[in-house]
Parts: sequence; structure tokens; C-alpha cells
Amino acid sequence: MILITGGAGFIGGNFVHHWFSRSDEPVVVLDKLTYAGNPLTIAAHLKSGRATLAKADICDREAVRGLLQQHRPRAVLHFAAESHVDRSIHGPGEFIQTNMVGTFSLLEETRAYWSALAGDEKAAFRFLHVSTDEVYGSLSETDPAFSETTPYAPNSPYSASKAGSDHLVRAYHHTYGLPTLTTNCSNNYGPYHFPEKLIPLMILNALDGKPLPVYGDGQNIRDWLYVRDHCEAICQVLQKGRLGETYNVGGKNEVKNIDVVTTICRKLDALRPKAGGARYEEQITYVADRPGHDRRYAIDPRKIEREIGWRPAETFDSGIDQTVRWYLENTEWIDSVRTGAYRDWMDTNYAAR
Repeated sequence: MILITGGAGFIGGNFVHHWFSRSDEPVVVLDKLTYAGNPLTIAAHLKSGRATLAKADICDREAVRGLLQQHRPRAVLHFAAESHVDRSIHGPGEFIQTNMVGTFSLLEETRAYWSALAGDEKAAFRFLHVSTDEVYGSLSETDPAFSETTPYAPNSPYSASKAGSDHLVRAYHHTYGLPTLTTNCSNNYGPYHFPEKLIPLMILNALDGKPLPVYGDGQNIRDWLYVRDHCEAICQVLQKGRLGETYNVGGKNEVKNIDVVTTICRKLDALRPKAGGARYEEQITYVADRPGHDRRYAIDPRKIEREIGWRPAETFDSGIDQTVRWYLENTEWIDSVRTGAYRDWMDTNYAAR
């Protein structure tokens, strides 16, 4: 079996779904179940018994140790992280605690567990760390895309905390020999995305008749990666990746934020038209930019293509179409995450903009 941290969150939960589409190997999910962790995301697999959920914090070393000893995983896949840049600006402490201290705690307990293994079990064990392209900083419109050798230059408390976790994982491989793999991905989107992030926020605000807040001039560029493509990349890196290596995972879909929003509006115009012929684009509102807003991210995925053979299956148009349709069809899940705490956060972040 494998152990997945953060497996009730956005990328981790999608990974659980993707894993069981290609394997019968059981999964243990370790998740703190913060605002962004939702057991409903993986409810079908919990009900079937193929997945087991342990509510715990990765900073709780005793809990991590107990899960490792009880379930004896052949791999640990580390998705758990605080991941929202705006939240990191308002409250950086939680990001340092979860992303750096939590990763350190997980590495320490995993190292102890792995060190006690013997023979083939020890040789086959893997620790796969899921990270972000934001650790590399910001690009101009003419800069080459991020490669695995791009120097780190994080510009937010979130990206700095993820950079720190990447360095810890690298150090545990080179110092202790822990068999690690790291993936740095571009912006993910797709089903089960918590509605504070750009794409689900725009879909749901549009449907609710609310403003569609676009930061600054809307010209910031992201490389968009459909989440199931990312999950397949992780599966392949787990199977084929060279120990101690980093693999950048990108969607080859550089799109300006304003174009993301207008694309969503056009999809909704077709799938859920407004009465009277009004258009969703009329709800777009430009708001004050966030501090330190990186201008452009782009991933050069040639290493993972060359060494692993992975390539994204979805274009941005096909992926965003699937995403919009999913949000239109899954109101029960959406209602379960739109709590009072979520609304309070939206007020905090957008009220003064």
C-alpha cells in the first residue's frame, strides 16, 4: 500500500481517484482536514474500503510514526501543504509550520521507518514530494520557461515555505540516502478545487451573479495543468523516476488570467445561459493587485518527457470544459465546502480591493 498526505485536498484527492482508476493497491490518507480538506472528495473510496482516512497533522510525529508502523507503506506521497498565496500574505505562520516544519517531521519519521526496512523492501521504498513552480519566482514575457536548474527565487511566504520544503527533501536524500523524488508543477485546475482559487471562484461567482474579481490588469500569465494530467505524471515519476531527481510538470498552456476568466464566461454562456441574453463577462471587475504578484510562470517539461515519457493529455480548452461541467453537476460537494469560514475569508481578502 501507499500513504498519501493531504489526500482529501484538491490535488491529493484527485490523485486518489486517479490511482484507483489504474491500480487496486490500497491507500492510507493522512489529512488534517483543514478548510481545504474534504472527506466527501474521496468518499466513494473510503466506503469501498480501498482507502483509509486518518485525521492527523503531519507535524504530529507520533501520529505519523504510528501510521507508518501500522500500515507499512511501500511509498509516501507528500501532497499536504498550505497552498494559497493570498492566505500566506495574510497569515504566513501556518505556511511555515505546515510546509516546512511539517515536511521536516514527515521526513524524520519516514527516514526512521525506511532505515529499519531490509532487502527488497528497503530498495523499493520511495518518498515523493509534490511541489510547485512558484519556488522559481517570476518570469518576464520573454524569459525562457522554468527548468529543473532554474535558481530558486520565491516571492511570497507560500512559495518561500515550499522552497524550504524542497531543500529539506533534497538534503535528506544527499545526507541520509533517503530515496526521494520531487515534482514541481504548474497551476493545477479541475474537479474538487476549493472555491477560493481563481477558476472555481470565477465559475461560482458567475453563477451566483457576483462580481468576477480580476487582480491588476489581468495580464499575469500562468501555465495551466489539468489536475488528472498531473496525477498521471506523479504515478509515472513514482514508477520510473531517478532517485534524488526533480521533475518539472507543466501543461504547455500559458494563458493570461483575463483570458482564463473570459473563457469560463463563454463556456457558461453556452452551458448555463442567463435569462434575457445577458453575458457573464459583464460581471468582470478589476480589483487592486495583490502584493508581490508574480507576472508569469511557465514550465519547461522536456526532462519528464525525455526520461519518463509523460505528456499532458488535455489542452486548456478541453480541461476547462470538463472543469466547468463538473462544477455545474456537483452542487452537493460545492455546498459542503462553502462554509461560514470560507465566506469570512473571502470578505477578508476582497472587501478592501
